[in-house]
Amino acid sequence: MARITASVYTSHVPAIGAAMDLGKTQEPYWQKVFAGYEFSRQWLKDNPPDVVFLVFNDHATAFSLDMIPTFAIGTAGHYAVADEGWGPRPVPPVDGAPELAAHIAQSVIQQDFDLTLVNKMDVDHGLTVPLSLMCGQPKAWPFKVIPFAVNVVQYPVPSGMRCFRLGQAIRKAIESFDEDLNVQIWGTGGMSHQLQGPRAGLINKEWDNRFLDRLIADPEGLASVPHVEYVNEAGSEGIELVMWLIARGAMADVAGGKRPEVKHRFYHVPASNTAVGHLILENS
Repeated sequence: MARITASVYTSHVPAIGAAMDLGKTQEPYWQKVFAGYEFSRQWLKDNPPDVVFLVFNDHATAFSLDMIPTFAIGTAGHYAVADEGWGPRPVPPVDGAPELAAHIAQSVIQQDFDLTLVNKMDVDHGLTVPLSLMCGQPKAWPFKVIPFAVNVVQYPVPSGMRCFRLGQAIRKAIESFDEDLNVQIWGTGGMSHQLQGPRAGLINKEWDNRFLDRLIADPEGLASVPHVEYVNEAGSEGIELVMWLIARGAMADVAGGKRPEVKHRFYHVPASNTAVGHLILENS
């Protein structure tokens, strides 16, 4: 059967992608950011997945503000790189895993989570920046990807607990797929940042690191944190962190298995007015 072997968590700051695309990774401002992913790139080479289930949020690219699904799973075979206003990023298109995606959709919907099925979608920096951070700049991505878009753009957005429970449903779905596949689940977005208003530029290092601590040791307790705390403590865009709870909910210990091993933890500020957080957890 298919199995989830690890979860990866990372910010998806668009300027990080631009720094890679423009060859600025070794400039003083960016050097420390990218140094935090050197271990991760080697780890990924040493632990290659067949499929990555990648949780991200669309930034009004695939879904306009006219129609915003709460949870949307990509069921296509291929995804083009989106033009976000300055041309598509010079990165490879994404190959999907439609059979596994369809199975996950069937299973999760039967577990009473309503998903939107997306058979055609361009993917923006929310998905391509994590791929670039973990894989570098290959001619083709070394695994298939199932995009899973979550609405954290316009309220009402899903609660942390809803996301955590959804992760558990996704794990059950993947483990019931009758094919020997190594699957990783990635949660992206965050950490603390606010892009507009009087608090634009807000970064809260203490809160971010408490979030990482609790994500590792007390994920169910963390899932109970209300939206208002994310907004107050992590800024208006800090709500993206609920997507990390989907990935964490899919880990084995949540279902009674062994606690995951922390393979890597990294935190840095700032990166284009955003706190960058990164974590790799491996199932025992």
